[in-house]
Amino acid sequence: MGNAGVKGVIFDMDNTLLRSRIDFAAMKRSIFRALVERRVLAADLPLDNHTSSTLIALALEKGIPGELHRELLAVAARYELDGMRDAGPEPGAIELLSALQSRGIALVVVTNNSQAAAEEALLRTGMDEFVEEVIGRERMASLKPSPSGYREAQRRCGRIPRERWLSVGDSWIDGIASQDAGIPFVGYGIAKEELAARGVRPIGTIRHLRELLRYI
Repeated sequence: MGNAGVKGVIFDMDNTLLRSRIDFAAMKRSIFRALVERRVLAADLPLDNHTSSTLIALALEKGIPGELHRELLAVAARYELDGMRDAGPEPGAIELLSALQSRGIALVVVTNNSQAAAEEALLRTGMDEFVEEVIGRERMASLKPSPSGYREAQRRCGRIPRERWLSVGDSWIDGIASQDAGIPFVGYGIAKEELAARGVRPIGTIRHLRELLRYI
């Protein structure tokens, strides 16, 4: 199962490395409400099929002005900063990062959160000393499930061949982004069936972060 060829691992942050307290459901409802009020999206849009990032992506496809886009990102930032105040590492996260770093593996975080919120959370939890690059939404062309954040990670760590990457995350949007970037994906705390329903084909799923070492 292991692959000694892995030289770089891309992590999602919320509920993968960081036990997030962000109210993602409330964030999504707030963004949706703003878009419905401005008649960008229909009120009967099936919300269960979307995340905050896919709602924003859908709005951008419809050509919303930059002012509204910034307003939506500000809504997300408020929820992020509030939810990260007391958030701590996921069980086993620091131990896993330390083990991977000791093997000379580059560690990167790709998150739809703002750059500032992500860096502050990693610094406060002590995980920043293990992470080589942080790719927040300001460093992406588009939010996950777009693969742009993963491609930016590959660009910044250009010494690592494209076929030597692995990624891990807790959501289907992580899986789609990774898959579309050509990076093998491991699902954390999410069932294969749930990922398959979204078109994600992981190389495996894990319940505990230490299990990721099976794939390295």
